[in-house]
Amino acid sequence: MKIKSTLCDCEVIHEETVAEVRVTMPELEDINMLADFFKILGDKTRVSIMLALDKRELCVCDLGALLNMTKSAISHQLKILKKANLVANRREGKVIFYSLKDQHIRDIVSQGLEHIGESDE
Repeated sequence: MKIKSTLCDCEVIHEETVAEVRVTMPELEDINMLADFFKILGDKTRVSIMLALDKRELCVCDLGALLNMTKSAISHQLKILKKANLVANRREGKVIFYSLKDQHIRDIVSQGLEHIGESDE
């Protein structure tokens, strides 16, 4: 099968390799969802919240004090993280405590920190 590309002007296309990878690529909807997931992680406030919640569960007031932000600003970011299924919450009386949703999210945070800590040697 001849692969035609109007976007790439290179001289060599490794057709078998391209065909092999093409069949393993996720559906476009999954690619879009993954891109949205990374957009959510692209905000320093949300990343700060996730790093804090990786250490222990905290309430909005705790997070506000830790990050020097208003309860309203923290609540807004938590709403985004909760909608993306990245954080969980539990109620204790009138106080709601937040934590990272599961081990997958903890791993992403941990691996991200590990990656940026690597040297370019």
